[in-house]
Amino acid sequence: MSRIGKAPIPVPNGVQVNVSDKNVVTVKGPKGTLTQTIDPAIKVKTEGAELVFERPTDLKHHRAMHGLYRALVANMVKGVSEGFVIEQELVGVGYRATTKGQRLDLALGFSHQVALELPAEVKVSAAQEKGKNPVIRLESANKQLIGAVAAKLRALRKPEPYKGKGVRFVGENVRRKAGKAAGK
Repeated sequence: MSRIGKAPIPVPNGVQVNVSDKNVVTVKGPKGTLTQTIDPAIKVKTEGAELVFERPTDLKHHRAMHGLYRALVANMVKGVSEGFVIEQELVGVGYRATTKGQRLDLALGFSHQVALELPAEVKVSAAQEKGKNPVIRLESANKQLIGAVAAKLRALRKPEPYKGKGVRFVGENVRRKAGKAAGK
């Protein structure tokens, strides 16, 4: 049995969950509204202040969908109530980040500036403290979207293993290589 799929999702105060006839789950909360279409085989029921997911059989496909949709809806409930935050830092000499509305301008050691237009659902801010690396802070209620934006930012300049320069998550440990001089 799926351990994740069996676990009920507690619905906090201030969050409304609506399950339509066509298996579309809509979650409303203080941080926004999210919707997710669910496989028709998986049944969603509200029992008091909890959501319960049920599957028809123990087929591999049903077991996989059971855990998947339960996790997606749990992330939606957490997103509209608390929200998600991802912080990334720019490690490298001359690396900078500035924001203007939903536009993020980056200096990542290329011969040109990199400009990204972010989705309206993602709030972005950039902070630069003297003596520290610039930090980009992403906030959103949608975990899938904020993860995709963070991955896109990281892909612009992945941390390289020799000096560690690049875009990395705050607190991420980058494995370092010794380089040519260590072989002698």
